[in-house]
Amino acid sequence: MNIQNYINGQFQNPIQDKWLDNYCPANGEIYSQIPNSSKDDVENACKSAKTAFSSWSHTTLEERSRILIKISELLEINLQRFAEVESKDNGKPISLAKSVDIPRAASNFRFFGNAITQFASESHESVGHDAINYTLRQPIGVVGCISPWNLPLYLFTWKIAPAIAAGNCVVAKPSEVTPMTAYLLGEICNEAGLPKGVLNIVHGLGATTGQAIVEHPDIKAISFTGGTATGAHIAKVAAPMFKKLSLELGGKNPNIIFADCDYDDMLETTIRSSFANQGQICLCGSRIFVEASIYNKFKNDFVEKVKALKTGHPSESNTNIGALVSKSHMEKVIEYIEIAKKENGTILCGGNKVIVKGYENGYYLEPTVIEVSTNECRVNQEEIFGPVVTIMPFKTEEDVLQMANKVKYGLSATLWTNDLKRTMRMSNKLQAGIIWVNTWMMRDLRTPFGGVKASGVGREGGFEALRFFTEAKNVCIKY
Repeated sequence: MNIQNYINGQFQNPIQDKWLDNYCPANGEIYSQIPNSSKDDVENACKSAKTAFSSWSHTTLEERSRILIKISELLEINLQRFAEVESKDNGKPISLAKSVDIPRAASNFRFFGNAITQFASESHESVGHDAINYTLRQPIGVVGCISPWNLPLYLFTWKIAPAIAAGNCVVAKPSEVTPMTAYLLGEICNEAGLPKGVLNIVHGLGATTGQAIVEHPDIKAISFTGGTATGAHIAKVAAPMFKKLSLELGGKNPNIIFADCDYDDMLETTIRSSFANQGQICLCGSRIFVEASIYNKFKNDFVEKVKALKTGHPSESNTNIGALVSKSHMEKVIEYIEIAKKENGTILCGGNKVIVKGYENGYYLEPTVIEVSTNECRVNQEEIFGPVVTIMPFKTEEDVLQMANKVKYGLSATLWTNDLKRTMRMSNKLQAGIIWVNTWMMRDLRTPFGGVKASGVGREGGFEALRFFTEAKNVCIKY
């Protein structure tokens, strides 16, 4: 089948009629073609968005809210279909897509559909000067949203929903590796009554289609989630054009475990935070630091549970670890395992490709635990983004804090302790945008989301997202 661009409410082939192969990770076979869109396709999308903006930006908040909530409801009605397609495209277990990815995508539309009706501006009375200042929050215009392959619809909607809720029109590019659910979203938007041109979805490569979006003069803001190197390139292009930028980039997140934790809860959660979605979540805890007094117990128990995880076809109900997203990505992850060996890391379990009967060409890899002796090794410093974690002991709070912070990234950190004072000290000093204490991936959509250092610029989520997708205008009236 051919996936098409979604421009001005219609599905269209790429102007130059160039196509890319789309592979199914579970079996390694091509199952669709996607547009290899050019600057001309992006130009058409921008024209459509620009035309729609004058009307959409003046649409009542109640009407915008109604449409977004309708999209949410339609996604819930089509949960099974979207979950199956997401799994086929990405390689994740259907059970995960059905319980997390698609429900969260629906929640994004519902949340921002409601949030826009509560998004308030400020006023300031200048007492004694007979004046009042008030702030208008106005939509930017046409904005670009570029999303990654690891949580395809989840993160795609995380950008689109607040952008259109705030009154903008969108030119969006999903990952060329996982385009299918974004393609189907166009159908949902039409059914929900989203006006033509408000959302335009253009498929293609980052270096061509993505580049055309970033450098287009009519696109006033870019919201991007992906690799740090790509984020740096986007900033280099967009900054001289004075575009607003929101960049959610890579992570190398520490998972810090103290002896006074609730051990059983910690162990179960750490398994999930290490290997959910085959470790292909920017928030996964990929560096595990364990207090020395419980290190050996943790090592034995953790490895035992990891060995019990089942790697298999995403459609199987008992599959814990599905397929990695692509052959090239699997090869990258395997390369890091080899690097760990060369750096004297000890492979405690995993590290090998898995052959699944009937799907021998699929991209399957054992969940891997590597014991390292130093935080300076490459597997502790560089983002692997796969089912690979490192473990090492620590003696003091000061030591682990230093190791946790000594990376170029600063997206999230997970802390396991029942000591309140330690929690406060560590949370204050950890260099990360998100700190989870005695939990992981518990998200309240009202809270700010993003990282520090090489993990990004700006914040998504809640009113932070609506602030990003609007411009503040101060009005001063003397009376």
